[in-house]
Amino acid sequence: MGGPQTVNDVPDYLLRIMTDRNLIQLPMQRFLGPYIAKKRTAEVQKKYEEIGGGSPILKWTQKQGNGLVERLDTASPSTAPHKYYVAFRYANPLTDETMRQIEKDQLDHLVVFSQYPQFSCATSGSSFDAIYHYFRKRQVPANMKWTVIDRWPTHSLLCQCIADRIKTELNFFPVEEQKDVVLLFSAHSLPLKAVKRGDSYPYEVGATVQAVMETMKYSNPYAITWQSKVGPVPWLEPATEDAIKGFHKRGLKNFILVPIAFTNEHIETLHELDIEYGKDLVKELGGKITIRRAAAPNDHKLFLDCLADIVETAVKADERVTNKFLSRCPKCTNRSCQPYKRFFAKVCQK
Repeated sequence: MGGPQTVNDVPDYLLRIMTDRNLIQLPMQRFLGPYIAKKRTAEVQKKYEEIGGGSPILKWTQKQGNGLVERLDTASPSTAPHKYYVAFRYANPLTDETMRQIEKDQLDHLVVFSQYPQFSCATSGSSFDAIYHYFRKRQVPANMKWTVIDRWPTHSLLCQCIADRIKTELNFFPVEEQKDVVLLFSAHSLPLKAVKRGDSYPYEVGATVQAVMETMKYSNPYAITWQSKVGPVPWLEPATEDAIKGFHKRGLKNFILVPIAFTNEHIETLHELDIEYGKDLVKELGGKITIRRAAAPNDHKLFLDCLADIVETAVKADERVTNKFLSRCPKCTNRSCQPYKRFFAKVCQK
């Protein structure tokens, strides 16, 4: 999704989010979307000020990109040199800007690598749709090979990285209490109407959690929770805040929040998890509770190794795009879904 690098970037960032029908469906969206974006701007700007004045997501993504290409140049010299591009959906560098640069660079092989480990039509799908819309009235670069990496929820190195982040936080608890610390795997929530259409996101989040806990030999009690709900419609539950309160009522006092669907730090880890839950909620509950938060993968060595392994494997594979990516949800109602999937099937020669 990207994030505003300064508080002055927040209005445009929110406007792009609130007018993207892949992400949010509103009645009279052309009018209501801009109205909501404008109404929320001051509140969101305040949150960004509280985490340092802007989103660090570009910084972390660039570090990940550098680590990725360094590893690829060493592991796969036959496909070197490698170069990474960042294509954010709602903040600079925007997808259109990045695609223009890719056209100028005349690449031999473009790997469209989603940085959402778990696929959702609302997030991953929106980014793939943006690439399709860029080329809808343009000529696709001739002789450029395409590969799509649309999801990777159970990659072993991803799961090892997350497990290592958890173990780092467990060490802050007394040894005799560590096995009873509750792990709350918090992911961005999704409206239930999207789940009912068949969006695979919640099941892929569950697969990641299961793989991480298997890596940890099921050492701790754990649960999946959902954060960042917006608006009055029903979303996936339990909400992360409600889960903490519920466990606290049962006498549990030690928690680690694990951002299971975010690959780097941004507003939803640094503010929602760290400030709203890690500080404000602890105070609300009388301070008789300890909430720590596992760091996102960021530039962890295992995570950079994971990215490189995924790309190297995909580049050498015969299959440039999966049948799963090309298929639609059982009750899909998105009119742009089939056209963008047809586009990728064509450019990947499926």
